[in-house]
Amino acid sequence: MFVQPTVDALTGMISHIIFIILAWKALESVNIQSIFKKNREVESKLLFILLSIVIGTTVSNFFLDFIRWSGQLSYLI
Repeated sequence: MFVQPTVDALTGMISHIIFIILAWKALESVNIQSIFKKNREVESKLLFILLSIVIGTTVSNFFLDFIRWSGQLSYLI
């Protein structure tokens, strides 16, 4: 009865976490500390975290929507 919503929720959570981690790894290659004033390590890390969440969640939502829409294509026939 509650299996499909549970699977959807778990899939979404795992997808978001994976893409947030991938965004974090990608952002590590950017030298963003150069735009901050000296001794602003906390602020630069906070920006990294927030940007990782925004980018990772956006990409994850795209892929989850794409998968959902692909499953709905069978209704066209």
